[in-house]
Amino acid sequence: MLKKTKSVYWAFAVLILAILATTLFIQENNRSQAKSTRLGGDFTLMTSEGTVSLSDFPDKMKLVFFGYTHCPDICPLTLANVKVALKQLPDNLRSQIQTIFISVDPKRDTPEHLSQYVRFFDPHFIGATDTQENIDKVVKQYGAFYRFVDMPDSSMGYSVDHSAQLYLIGKDNQIKEYLFHDSSSEEIAEILKTALAG
Repeated sequence: MLKKTKSVYWAFAVLILAILATTLFIQENNRSQAKSTRLGGDFTLMTSEGTVSLSDFPDKMKLVFFGYTHCPDICPLTLANVKVALKQLPDNLRSQIQTIFISVDPKRDTPEHLSQYVRFFDPHFIGATDTQENIDKVVKQYGAFYRFVDMPDSSMGYSVDHSAQLYLIGKDNQIKEYLFHDSSSEEIAEILKTALAG
């Protein structure tokens, strides 16, 4: 009887250990998956002056937005609001922000055309694009979205539906805040002040 009781205890202890080991394995696997699916991070794209990466600005926070220059509303509104927001900051804070507009429409948005477009809003803004393949990698990396929409009755030929998040990226190149295309310049300015003070 004693041997039987010991066997039951041993079996129970082995079962508990197996459950603990399985639980720890699942938790560690979930942590690894969370790390691998974390959005954001560095990237390299083309501009009219060569390549650009977030790591080119180690002492700055970055505002990144995906769009295209033929966008009739969301993109110009967002860039205009960022322009006005930056003007509300004192010089010492404004110099710590770099705005990067990424075009998902490389067929029409050459680096040179992009440069002219973003400088209409602010001479310090950077316009970046690349091959569709490289753009898609960055879009996926940031959890963004776009799709081409045929417009057979328009001289444009097509438009682009796209996500409208404005990403505030820290000096460590990780996403700190999500803003939206209709965030007011005052809201953007306050978020930037808070982020830079942190």
